[in-house]
Amino acid sequence: MALKDLWSRLTGRAGTPEAPTPPVTEPEAPPVAPPPAEAPPPVREPGTEPGQGDPPASPPPVEARQPDHLLPSVTGIAGFAPPQLAPMPMEGGFPQAPGPAMPSIPEEPKLGEPVGAQAGIPPAFTMPPEEPTPEPEEPIPEPPVPIPEPEPAAAGGFFARLKAGLSRSTAKLTENLTGLFRKRRLDDAALEELEETLITADLGLPAAQRIVAGFRRTRFGKEVGDDEVKAALADEIAAILAPVAQPLQPDWGKKPYVVLVVGVNGTGKTTTIAKLAQNYRAEGRSVMMAAGDTFRAAAVEQLQIWGERTGSTVIAPAKEGADAAGLAHEALQRARGAGADILLIDTAGRLHNKAGLMEELRKVVRVLRKLDPDVPHAVLLVLDATTGQNAVQQCKVFREMVDVTGLVVTKLDGSAKGGVVVALAEEFGLPVHAVGVGETAADLRPFEARDYARSLVGLS
Repeated sequence: MALKDLWSRLTGRAGTPEAPTPPVTEPEAPPVAPPPAEAPPPVREPGTEPGQGDPPASPPPVEARQPDHLLPSVTGIAGFAPPQLAPMPMEGGFPQAPGPAMPSIPEEPKLGEPVGAQAGIPPAFTMPPEEPTPEPEEPIPEPPVPIPEPEPAAAGGFFARLKAGLSRSTAKLTENLTGLFRKRRLDDAALEELEETLITADLGLPAAQRIVAGFRRTRFGKEVGDDEVKAALADEIAAILAPVAQPLQPDWGKKPYVVLVVGVNGTGKTTTIAKLAQNYRAEGRSVMMAAGDTFRAAAVEQLQIWGERTGSTVIAPAKEGADAAGLAHEALQRARGAGADILLIDTAGRLHNKAGLMEELRKVVRVLRKLDPDVPHAVLLVLDATTGQNAVQQCKVFREMVDVTGLVVTKLDGSAKGGVVVALAEEFGLPVHAVGVGETAADLRPFEARDYARSLVGLS
C-alpha cells in the first residue's frame, strides 16, 4: 500500500491518483539452430596406409589435454571430438602417471663371442680373449760395491808418489816464498813474512816459530835466494819430524798383538786396517780383524771382502748396531784360541766433541783389559790431512780418552794442508807410523821424515 493511501485513510482525504505503470515485457530469444552433424572420418581403403615418412592425408584431430567435464561445449568445428583418456594405473589407492617406456639394453657380449650376435648382425668383429696379467718380478738385489784390486807400485817408488801427492801442499807453501828471498838480506821484516807463510801453510804457530828461530840463528843478516831458503826450510822441517818418524813394529812375542784403530767419521780407519792386514799377510803373518764399526754395514762388508782377499779371519757382528765392546771381547778370545799373530780392531767413527760417544770408546778398552790388562798394545789414531788444524784438536781429545800411542795420516794426495803433520809432531811428539797418498795398499807406507820434508817444499 502506498503512503498516500495510508495518509488519506488517516486524515480522511483522498490522495492523488497515480499514473499506472506499464508492464515490462522481455523480448523473445531467437530460435537456436540445431548443431550440424559431425563429419565422419575419412575411410581409407586397405593397403593404402601412409608410409612412415609420408605426410598425413588430412590434419590430425586436435587432442585436448583437459578432461571432458572441464571443456566447454564447442560446436561448429568440423572434425572436433573430445578425446577419451585411458584409465590411469592405480597403486596404493593413488593414480600413477604412466612413465615413458625404457628401451631394452642389449646384454654385453662375452669374451670371444661375436659383437652383433644378439641383434642378428653378422659377426664382423670378434673380441680377443683377455690375456692373463703377468706376475710382478722380484727385485734383483744390487751387487755390493767392489773394492778396487791392489795396484802395483808406480814407477819412481814411494818418494815419487809422495811428492806428487803433496803437490798441492807444496804450491801453498812455496807460492809466497817465490821472490821473498831473491837475493835479499834476511832481516826482521823478511823473517816475519816467513813466519806468516808457514802458519798459512798449516805448520802451526809453534813449528813456525821454531823454524824462524833457526833461520835467525844461522842466516840472519845474510843474502839468501829461493833455492837456499827451500833447502834450509826442508832441513828445519826434517829436524822436527825425525823424532816422530817411527814405523809400527809389533812385538810378535805377544800373541795376539792387539791394535785398536780410532778416529772421527770419514778419516779412513777401515781402509787403513785393510791395508795393514794386506802388508802383514805379505810378511806371512796370521791376521784377524774385528769389524767393530757395528753401526755401518758397509764397513763390515768391506772388511769381509778384504778378509777373503788376503786370507784373514774377520769377526763380524751378528746384527747391525751390536755392542762394539762385546764384539771386541769375542774377537780377542777367538784370536787367542786360533793363535793369531795380530788382531786389528775397527771402531765406529765418533766426533771428538761428543762425550757420550767417546765414553763408549773407553768401554771397549775396559772390556778388553778384563781379559788382558796389557791390551790394546797399540792405539792408532787415523787423521784426515784435509781437516788441517782441526786434526790437532782431534788428537788432543782422543789422546786424553784412550791413550793414543801413534798416528796415521791419510788423504795427503787430496789435501793442500800437508803441513799439519809438522804441527802434530811439534805439539804432541806422538809417533807418526804411516802416511797415505792413495787408495792402494802400496800407498800406505812408513813415515820418512827427510823424504816428507823435501817433498813438502818441492825439492827432489
